[in-house]
Amino acid sequence: MAKMDFTADFYDAILTLKTREELEKFFADACTPKEINTIAQRFVVAKMLNDKKVYNEIIEATGASTATISRVSRAINEGFQTAFRRLK
Repeated sequence: MAKMDFTADFYDAILTLKTREELEKFFADACTPKEINTIAQRFVVAKMLNDKKVYNEIIEATGASTATISRVSRAINEGFQTAFRRLK
């Protein structure tokens, strides 16, 4: 039996949400608080890397491990870059 791809419907559902409150409620239903915090921490790490912060600054500010910072550093691509541009 082939595995289902769950991501398309999930992404489409996220795109229907219009406010921060709607997003918060959706993710509270979809994820544990720890999962949400982990994703948010990785985003902050990516933003700090994009702002040319060094590992020690990122560790101090976020509590992320060097392994997490390294993993995020390798993963910064167009998705994060688009978000960074739009947040400015």
